[in-house]
Amino acid sequence: MTAANILQAVSLLAAVLLVTPFLGRYMARVLEGERTILAPVLQPVERVTYRILGVDAKSEQRWTAYAVSLLVFSLVSVVVLYLFQRLQGSLPLNQAGLGPVAPDLAFNTAVSFVTNTNWQNYSGETTMTHLTQMAGLAVQNFVSAGVGIAVAIALTRGLVRRTSPTIGNFWVDVTRSVLYILLPIAFVAALVLVALGAVQTFAGPVTVTTLQGATQTIPLGPIASQEAIKELGTNGGGFFNANSAHPFENPTALTDWFEMLLILIIPFGLTYTFGRLAGDRRQGWVLFATMAIVLVVGSGIAMWSESQVNPNFPADVAGALGNMEGKEVRFGSATGGLWAAITTGTSTGAVNAMHDSFLPLGGLVPLFNMELGEVTPGGVGAGLYGLLVFAILAVFIAGLMVGRTPEYLGKKIESYEMKMAMLVVLVLATSILVPTAIATVTDVGLAGPLNPGPHGFSEILYAFSSQTANNGSAFAGLTGDTWFYNVAGGIAMLAGRFAMIIPILAIAGSMAAKRRVAPSLGTFPTTGPIFVGLLIGVIVIVGALTFFPALALGPIVEQLLMNAGRLF
Repeated sequence: MTAANILQAVSLLAAVLLVTPFLGRYMARVLEGERTILAPVLQPVERVTYRILGVDAKSEQRWTAYAVSLLVFSLVSVVVLYLFQRLQGSLPLNQAGLGPVAPDLAFNTAVSFVTNTNWQNYSGETTMTHLTQMAGLAVQNFVSAGVGIAVAIALTRGLVRRTSPTIGNFWVDVTRSVLYILLPIAFVAALVLVALGAVQTFAGPVTVTTLQGATQTIPLGPIASQEAIKELGTNGGGFFNANSAHPFENPTALTDWFEMLLILIIPFGLTYTFGRLAGDRRQGWVLFATMAIVLVVGSGIAMWSESQVNPNFPADVAGALGNMEGKEVRFGSATGGLWAAITTGTSTGAVNAMHDSFLPLGGLVPLFNMELGEVTPGGVGAGLYGLLVFAILAVFIAGLMVGRTPEYLGKKIESYEMKMAMLVVLVLATSILVPTAIATVTDVGLAGPLNPGPHGFSEILYAFSSQTANNGSAFAGLTGDTWFYNVAGGIAMLAGRFAMIIPILAIAGSMAAKRRVAPSLGTFPTTGPIFVGLLIGVIVIVGALTFFPALALGPIVEQLLMNAGRLF
C-alpha cells in the first residue's frame, strides 16, 4: 500500500466530512417541508405529483398507514418492473432486438431493484433494452433510495416527537427525497461523469476491428446517467456486467474517487440531518463517528490485504503490485480493497474489482460489512435507521449496567421496542444463514459455486449476505442465474428489506407516542466517546457472535489453508 493510496482514502474522508454539514442541513430542510433554493423550480412539480397521487401533503399517517403505503408502492413497483422485462421485446428503444427476460430472472431482477439491492444475475448490456434500463431500472434506483430516506426520517420523527400519533406522510417523504435530493445531485453528477469521460448516448452497439484483426461488438447506451444515481442512491446495478470496472462507466482514477464520494455523501449526511432534527447535533456526530471508525478500520484491512501477494506465487510472478488478480490496472490492488469496503459498508453493489479474486482476508471484510447489517455507513436511509436500531440496543445494555430504565433522546426504551429491535437482528441472521445452509446441502445449491472447499462456501454465503443486506455485489464465482438462486435470492431480498422496515416503523410509531423524561444521574449519556465505543462494540459483537461460525468455514479457514500452501 503506497502513500498515494493512503492519500486517496484520507482525501475521501475529508471530502465527506466537509460535505456532511451542508448536505445534512439541506436534507433536514427538505424533509421538514421548509423552503430551499430549489423551491421556485420544484414546488410546482411537487404539487402536481401530489395531485396525480391524490395525496394531501398536510395530512400525516400513523405508522401502520405509513407501512401499508410503503408496501403497496413497492408491490406495484415490482409488478411494473417485472412487466417491463417480460414485454421489452415488443417495446421501443430496443437497441439490439433483445427478447423478453426469463420469468424467474425477471422476478429476481424486479425484486432486486425495488429493494435497492440491484443484484444482477444477468449481463446488463446484452439482456436489458435501453427502455428497460432507463424507465425501469434507473427509475427504481431513484425511488428505492427515496423509500430508504423516507423510513429513516420516519424513525427520526418517532424518536424526537412527543406524544404524537403520526410519523409523517410516506408519499410526501418519498416525493421530496427524489425530487429535491436525489434528482438534482444525480443530474449534476452525471454531467461531471460525462465531462470526465463516461459514455452517455442512445446509440446501439458498434462493431469494431481489434488490433489482432478480430471483430468485436461494443454495447453503448445512456451509461453516465445510470452510473450517477446507482452510486448516489447506493444501488450498484451497472449498465455493464463488469460494473464500475468497465471503462465506459468508470474511465479514470478521478472518476473512481468521485464515484466513491457519491456513494458516501448521503448516508453520512443523514447523520447530520438526524442531529439537527433531534435538536442536538452532537447526537448526529456520534452516529457519524461510529460509522466512520468501523468503515476506516475495515477499509484499512482490505487495502492492506489486497496490497499483499499470495505466498504460494513465485516471487518473480507476485511482484510489488499486490494482489492484481481481478483488478483494473488503472486503479490498482489497494484501491480495489478500498472500493470493496466502501460499497459493502454501504448497500452499493457496484464493484471496480472482482471480489472472487480477493485474498481470503480481503474477502472477509466485505462479507463482514454486510453481515453487520450495513450500518457503517449503510445504504441511503437504511444505514441511519439500521444504526438507530443498534443505538436502541446499546442504551438498553447500558441501562442494564447502571440499573436504570434505558432511555434514548429522553424516551424510555421498553419491552416492545426491544422485541422489534431484536426482530430486525434475527431477520438478518435468518435470511442469510438458512438459505446458505440449504444451498450447501442440495444439488441445486451446490451447482452454483465454481470453486470447491471453503472458497465455494464463501461464494454461497456471500450471495445470501449480499441479497439480504440489499447490497447487490457478488463474489462473481457463483452461477446465480438458475431457478433456485433467482427465487431464493428474491425471497432473501424481500425479507432483508421489508421484514426489517416493518418492525422499524413499529418502533417509530411506539416512540412517537411517548413523552420525554428529564435526564437524571442514572441516564446514560449518548453524545460522547463512551457511547461511540459502546455502540461500536454492540455492532461488532452482534455480528461476530451471529456469523463467526459461518465465516470460520469460509474466508478464515481459507486464509489458514492458503498460508499452508493449499489453494482452491
